[in-house]
Amino acid sequence: MKGRTVLEVGADGVAIITITNPPLNLLSVDVMLSLKESVEEALPRENVKAIVVTGSGGKFSGGFDVSVFGGSDGRKENRKVGFMSIEFLTDVLEASSKPIVAAIGGPALGGGFEVALVCHARISTSTAQLGLPELQFGLIPGLGGTQRLPRLVGLTKALEMMLMSTPVTGQDAHILGLVDSVAPTDELVNTARSWALQILERRRPWVTSLHRTDKLEPLAVARAILKVTRRQAQKQAPNLRHQLICIDVIEEGIISGPRIGLLKEAEALEELRQSEITRSLVHIFFARRGTSKIPGITDLGLPPRKVNRIAVVGGGLMGSGIATALIVSDYHVVLKEVNESSLLDGIGRVKVNLESQVKRGKMTQEKIERTLSRLNGVLSYDSFKDVDLVIEAVAENLCLKQQIFADIEKYCPQHSIFACNTSAFDLNAIGERTKSQNRIIGAHFFCPAYVTPLLEIVRTERTSPQVIVDLLDVGKRIKKTPVVVGNCTGFAIGRMFFPYSQSAMLLVERGADVYRVDHAITKFGMPLGPFRVVDRVGFEVAIATSNHYVKAYPERAFKPMLISVLQEENRAGESTRKGFYLYDDNGKASPDPDIQKYVEKAQSTSDVTLMKLSDGDIVEMIFFPIVNEACRILAEGVAVKASDLDIASVLGMEFPAYRGGIIFWANSIGSTYICSKLKDWSMTHGDFFKPCAYLVERAAKGASLVRHLNCFCSVLHVEQMEKPLLVFDMLLLELGGGTGLYTPYVFGH
Repeated sequence: MKGRTVLEVGADGVAIITITNPPLNLLSVDVMLSLKESVEEALPRENVKAIVVTGSGGKFSGGFDVSVFGGSDGRKENRKVGFMSIEFLTDVLEASSKPIVAAIGGPALGGGFEVALVCHARISTSTAQLGLPELQFGLIPGLGGTQRLPRLVGLTKALEMMLMSTPVTGQDAHILGLVDSVAPTDELVNTARSWALQILERRRPWVTSLHRTDKLEPLAVARAILKVTRRQAQKQAPNLRHQLICIDVIEEGIISGPRIGLLKEAEALEELRQSEITRSLVHIFFARRGTSKIPGITDLGLPPRKVNRIAVVGGGLMGSGIATALIVSDYHVVLKEVNESSLLDGIGRVKVNLESQVKRGKMTQEKIERTLSRLNGVLSYDSFKDVDLVIEAVAENLCLKQQIFADIEKYCPQHSIFACNTSAFDLNAIGERTKSQNRIIGAHFFCPAYVTPLLEIVRTERTSPQVIVDLLDVGKRIKKTPVVVGNCTGFAIGRMFFPYSQSAMLLVERGADVYRVDHAITKFGMPLGPFRVVDRVGFEVAIATSNHYVKAYPERAFKPMLISVLQEENRAGESTRKGFYLYDDNGKASPDPDIQKYVEKAQSTSDVTLMKLSDGDIVEMIFFPIVNEACRILAEGVAVKASDLDIASVLGMEFPAYRGGIIFWANSIGSTYICSKLKDWSMTHGDFFKPCAYLVERAAKGASLVRHLNCFCSVLHVEQMEKPLLVFDMLLLELGGGTGLYTPYVFGH
């Protein structure tokens, strides 16, 4: 049995129940059953006066094992996790005739925190982390958190902690009244023992959290708070239900009583646990953890080498952003520019970046000077003699980059890693003037580099495994999620999403409305529609990028006329306050009533055949080409695994996480359907939509599997089905592989 609790009774009559499931003491059905057994064993014993619940290794509990949710663990007992909050936590633990105190060190999150909330008192270390992050997984707290937390800290703070998944430290929790006392780590359990005995002796209050009312706002005020919060949630995340369900459950407990609230919470958890959103968010959680596992690289046993000093060449928007990310993470950075003016500008950008972090609450003003002390601006390569890593981040000019790499090879030590931030050029071409091809790697940051959590690591066929391991470690230390990909035009992320704006241009040049397209895509969940994105990056960059892909993939790229037409009217995008939208002094976008005349001019060279499109049609015609290109990337081995592309789409391109990433979303629709739509569109609109061989192959297998299933069902005299089920794995094996894009684990139609 993985995970258990250990019961020990001390001479003072206090039973210590320790949750043991290293490294984070995650809860599971087994652990909860073991906890129940330990409590029920301790309660009737005459030598037990009180109970302390704690966790091994100085960590209380990191919460429920996420694999219980999202459909990845299908055991029957896991289907009723939420009802434990009543049957055990409320009716046994909280109703105990002997006082129970939680001794909280390290994390007490999710279900672990809810176990602590049930106890009659809580003692924590000052640095302990307490919170309810369940909404990050499309769930709600399911072990009584929706009912007990508002009664301990008030409705407003409880809503913040739950809806925003905001944890608090033990020190802050003490101020809030969430914990009763703070103790040093080495005195934590003894303090809790003492507190439990004092409760028994009535020298401390015996509190049942579920029935406290002193922190709850009056009913009318509570309803007003919940109404405003519900409206905000609907506005900020119109496609998500779980936030509204959480608010409803909290309200039910306030109006009808906490016991009714617990029942509603349990029912809601069971409903959400089986939802597509939860499956998607749990998938993203595990996919993000899996990006740093690279077959043939990270399994070689190579420890990362120590990287102390890093040089950044170029202090522009990207270079200064990269330098910011590095110094914030305690790296010493040499920032090189070509002249004094450019260098001062670069350092100035770093300062502005740090100030923005202060405004976001990520850094204090006092810390800025200490952070800046790790940055050294230079005008020559003389300071590169002891750097462990160089990151080149100059403008996208191949000759310039080639010269820089040739130069740094002369000045840097033999162990230095040469990384390039390019998003456009072949790394082999960039390093062709050097003798250090095994040290060259891509370190593609996304703007703003100090904020965006993704790092695309690009390897060539000659990049040393040690260099990849080293850069993975640097990425982890600067709090980036790394995705390792192969070397090709656009690499994985840029190449995968190059059809995003091209599809939109094609639709509009065939008769669709600019603003209808953007509306449909933002309604789907993207923060910006494709035309707002083009405005933001600027027309010059958009055209250069488009031409780059047209040149690299001429057989399937679409060359739009629309941007050129707008450029003729002196429009360049958001920077000039005129693009596809008009922009006011604050950068707020509004539709341009004159845009249609420019669209009609671009349409004059096309067949206008797409006048009537639903929002669903627009979403499919924008995203299915992206799925198609992602399939090519997988087929060519540019991406290690499909889940890496999901993480890349979510963290790099802001594809909605609650849809599980681009491939996970596509897989839920089915390869057969996507392939058939692409075939239909390619007949009308050309090879831009032509499905690739990888997708065609899986669609054929999917159709074949459905035929096998329906034949099987007819033999059993059951209703035919359109979607294959997991119970028919033998048919999948007979067909020689999966039908979906996560073969053989997830099926499409």
